[in-house]
Amino acid sequence: MPGVTDRVIIVTGAGGGLGREYALLLASEGALVVVNDLGGARDGSGSGHNMADAVVEEIRAAGGTAVANYDSVATEEGAKALVQTAIDSFGAVHGIVNNAGILRDMSFVKMTPEAFEAVQRVHLFGSFYVTHAAWPHFREQGFGRVVMATSTSGLYGNFGQANYGAAKMGLVGMMNTLAIEGRKYDITVNAVAPMAATRMTADIASEAMLEKLPPAQVAPIVAHLMGEDCTDSGMVLVVGGGSVQRAQLFANKPVFFSEVPSVDQVRENWTRITDMSDAQPGVNPAG
Repeated sequence: MPGVTDRVIIVTGAGGGLGREYALLLASEGALVVVNDLGGARDGSGSGHNMADAVVEEIRAAGGTAVANYDSVATEEGAKALVQTAIDSFGAVHGIVNNAGILRDMSFVKMTPEAFEAVQRVHLFGSFYVTHAAWPHFREQGFGRVVMATSTSGLYGNFGQANYGAAKMGLVGMMNTLAIEGRKYDITVNAVAPMAATRMTADIASEAMLEKLPPAQVAPIVAHLMGEDCTDSGMVLVVGGGSVQRAQLFANKPVFFSEVPSVDQVRENWTRITDMSDAQPGVNPAG
């Protein structure tokens, strides 16, 4: 049966918000879910077991199968322990939803190196650590599904989120390469930029806007990307409020110079260089 039936799927940051919705839906579709959550605050401080345990209880009460994990994805050791939880509990790992995240929002002039690095550690390094720990299992079994949680803050920018945007766009870059490397092993890697009302967005958008963005509307897209029957890879999908759209990098036709151009020549051709009226989906010149 296609889909996620009997597939072992790790969802990081699954103790609330979007991660909880992903875990609940995947379990209802027949997946065996590892509910990972450090149990900390929105800024990454603190820890606890209650959040992950509550979601596991919800899944089991509904007839699904799940186990909890409380390791931090921000360390290599924590990520390895998380993947090992899947192996020990269910004997395999087939998919990862890299959803865990924190916020340390501030304008760039006030941004500290510590605030910048903390966000990278959870979003970018965390997704690397967990995916890297599971990757050998994916290759050996000839199957794997990965979803990266990117953001419109990375794709388009957002005031006060230089750290968050950098991490989220970094995930797209990692996805692009992993989609290539995973192709011959039936490992797909995609990215979802969710727009949803969660504790992460509680003070970023208006209450009226957030009412239109229930996190449950994002979960079916993630569940489809986790399934056996979805073989698309390397896609970025912006999802929220009932809307689903694909975002893609575009490039215009190049302007050629027969010799090294002067600055004046660049200036004279700048309008042509920056004109996107003939833009087409970007192609990697390296193949």
